[in-house]
Amino acid sequence: MFIAPQTLRIDRRKFLGAGAALVAAGVLPKSVLALSGPHSFKHGNFDVTVVSDGSFEIPLEIINKEAKPEDLRALLGLAADAKTNHMEFSPVLVKSGSDVILFDTGNGVGNNGAGMLVESLKTAGVEPGAITKVIYTHAHPDHLWGTLKDGKPVFANASHHVAEAEWNFWTNPDLPSKMPEAMKGMVQTTQAQLAGIKDKVAMFKPGAEVVPGINVIDTPGHTPGHVSFELAGGDGLVLTGDAVTVPKVFFAHPDWAFGFDADGATAGKSRRALLDMAASGKKLMLGYHWPYPGLGRAEANDGAFVYVQA
Repeated sequence: MFIAPQTLRIDRRKFLGAGAALVAAGVLPKSVLALSGPHSFKHGNFDVTVVSDGSFEIPLEIINKEAKPEDLRALLGLAADAKTNHMEFSPVLVKSGSDVILFDTGNGVGNNGAGMLVESLKTAGVEPGAITKVIYTHAHPDHLWGTLKDGKPVFANASHHVAEAEWNFWTNPDLPSKMPEAMKGMVQTTQAQLAGIKDKVAMFKPGAEVVPGINVIDTPGHTPGHVSFELAGGDGLVLTGDAVTVPKVFFAHPDWAFGFDADGATAGKSRRALLDMAASGKKLMLGYHWPYPGLGRAEANDGAFVYVQA
């Protein structure tokens, strides 16, 4: 998702920053930071921790350009005069055996006023150097731009894993010239981020097992090579990335286009297929932008789906 800076309101970072200062001063116990940030649980053989890169306010017209604002407010449970909806940036940390795997790297410090991922990881007891693999759902700024700092990889000891179709799309040297003028800077920065890890990159295709027990699901449309992931164990745990950005809206209307979908029709097909798979299999889902910590389930309902927050 590409978010304009003026749409953001970072709440969790302020809470964590203030909480950290009070913990250091001995006023609050360390446990308060865990309550405000990382959320951990066990899934099969995996230890899963949802961390935070911040939060933001998205204008209603970006969620869907065709829907009436009053209809979006009703779906979202917002006040009659609301013009935005609160959403999160929530990368996921997965520990499996000796691997410490990070799904998406957030915005990066200074982009969109977010960039609290490293701070949140440390609150969870994980230093950047401990990450062994970084795996991306796609290469939009809020999922990628936390990869480099001052031109160097933030997660210096990690291999970086990107869907082949996504890598090929963004690294095309002709891409900036094909994009609208307003997006050229974004594309060039994205290309610089990817260039900074080119010696560390391993590419994969949908259907692959990117690491043992973690399968790649093809969910194109939001970007050309967007992928989701399923972790083995129980009925399954699906990491949706941006295949489903606003659950209260896109569960009920999976075929609607999200404002930042590159191909709205394809994204709608991917979204419906993913939700159908999750609902029929009773799978737990994790959404990057869903209400923190982003856990929920899909239930089929009259040709669409109902979002059940877990």
